[in-house]
This record gives sequence, C-alpha cells and structure tokens, in this order.
Amino acid sequence: MSGSPLRFSARMTHWFKQKRYGYGATPSSWQGWAIAAAYTAAIVGLSVWLVGENDPTPRALTFFALVAVLTIFLIAIVARTTEGGLRWRWGDDDRR
Repeated sequence: MSGSPLRFSARMTHWFKQKRYGYGATPSSWQGWAIAAAYTAAIVGLSVWLVGENDPTPRALTFFALVAVLTIFLIAIVARTTEGGLRWRWGDDDRR
C-alpha cells in the first residue's frame, strides 16, 4: 500500500466541511463522524480513568497531556480533510 491514509487525492471525499463564520469545521461524511466519535470516546475514557482513583491528582497531569496530544491529532486530521482547509471565515463574502 502506497502513501498515508490521510494523503489527499482527487478521488477522496472531504470528511469535514467549513463553517460559514469563524474558525472550524463540522463532520460531513461517515469518516468525519467516526473521527469525532472516536475523539469523544477517548476523552470520556480518559475521564473515567482519571476519576477511577481515590486521589486523581497524580493522574491529572497525564490526563491533560493526553488530551492535548489527542486534540493536536484531531486538528491535524480535520485540517487535512476539510473542504477548503481551516481558516477564519466571514460568511458568504469570504467564499471563493
């Protein structure tokens, strides 16, 4: 198999669509919804893991570090698979 699964080609559909105002994207295909669900499940799982201890303080730093890493990966995937890319938008005047 050649290439990365996130390598974008003309045949690949966009997983996310741009928001009309502001910065961000929303899922527009089953792949986008799967990524969003996996991210949410990972955050919930980490939260359950954190609360599982009598004193969650020692795990808190690890929790926040893992959330940061997961969020960076999510943003990278969204940026690569959003129609038009991620950037600030001002509604219909900004559509090109």
